[in-house]
Amino acid sequence: MIENSTAEARRKTIIVGVCFRNDKHYESSFKELDGLCEAENLEVVADVTQNLDSEDSAYYIGSGKVQELKGLVFETGAELVVVNNQLSPSQLANLAHDLEVEVIDRTNLILNIFADRARTKEAKMQVEYAKLQYMLPRLVGLRQNLSRQGGTGGSMSNKGAGETQIELDRRHIEKEMAELRRGLRETEKSRDTQRKKRQHSGIPLVAMVGYTNAGKSTLMNALISKCCPDEEKEVFVKDMLFATLDTTVRKITPADRRDFLLSDTVGFIEDLPHDLVEAFHSTLEEATYADLILEVVDCSDENYQNQMDVTARTLKELGAGDIPVIFVMNKAEKRYQELPIVREDKIYISASEGRGLDELLRMIEEKLFSQYITMELVIPYTEGGIENDLRERARVLSASYEDDGVHMKADLNQELLKRYRQYIV
Repeated sequence: MIENSTAEARRKTIIVGVCFRNDKHYESSFKELDGLCEAENLEVVADVTQNLDSEDSAYYIGSGKVQELKGLVFETGAELVVVNNQLSPSQLANLAHDLEVEVIDRTNLILNIFADRARTKEAKMQVEYAKLQYMLPRLVGLRQNLSRQGGTGGSMSNKGAGETQIELDRRHIEKEMAELRRGLRETEKSRDTQRKKRQHSGIPLVAMVGYTNAGKSTLMNALISKCCPDEEKEVFVKDMLFATLDTTVRKITPADRRDFLLSDTVGFIEDLPHDLVEAFHSTLEEATYADLILEVVDCSDENYQNQMDVTARTLKELGAGDIPVIFVMNKAEKRYQELPIVREDKIYISASEGRGLDELLRMIEEKLFSQYITMELVIPYTEGGIENDLRERARVLSASYEDDGVHMKADLNQELLKRYRQYIV
């Protein structure tokens, strides 16, 4: 279970954003940055916004704003400045040098959160690889940050020694990345083996995706509690961005309905660092093997449509853009009294209150099993393996043991229809 340690004093932090002309999502993105700082246990003591037509090539923000920010750092005693955009290596180095305090950008903040949340060996390796990939072109700026923390000693005062150290850093990082790539290839093989076993089982896979903190884990726990109350399967839930990272797969066994597997993946976010998408590709691609996607949306958030756009773009990037989707409009109790509300492929529910789960399960079954056909079969007693296979991979409605074999009535998908055509009566 994930714990957000509060043993250490929260670092005083200033957040900085640049609003460019016609940027409709600036306010929501800047508010999100505050939530990301909270998820990393940072104390935001001030926020700074600047309106610009284009970014400053040297500092990202204007040089005058740099001086204003430097004064604010002194007044508040801030130890950290977080910029709500990805900085170039030179911008990071210049800001760290002039502000005389540690500076990170939005990408680095998200990477730090992921590093704190990762629990499985695979997730830890994926995050570490993404962090190294991010660090490699920014060694000069990052060493400026280290010097602000007293981490580089006196060597940074000598230009030649600094350049030598950066080259050593670069070689070390490249070596670590090569080792991580080898380790990730091994875990990917193991994941592929598990995935093939699930596919062979014939139980369909439903992947939950959506914006971070939309309620995916809450929905998974609600379905587990409803369908599998006697099993210890619940997943960690906390009201914060990126509370969970590791992909979780659970078997859902609804009463009087067919079983399915439900997976919960890492949440998406606007401007999710490309390095993270790349590093987590083997985890995120769980969605690409799904028979159905549940896109969980926090419909109480005024920016939910933009969040749906972000999720759609990420799914398309992963190659999962053509998989059937049910849009689960969660936290609808904050907008509607009567729930659930069903509108074509959208269902408005409350996962925390358990309202709308029966209707959601019905929609899932209709989507998943529309291609299944109910057939009657007679399986000879000499083919006992077929009976076992059907009980595992099909929905057996009835079975009786007669003189000529096992008479079964079952819902079969197209693969099972072809495989056992000769036993159909």
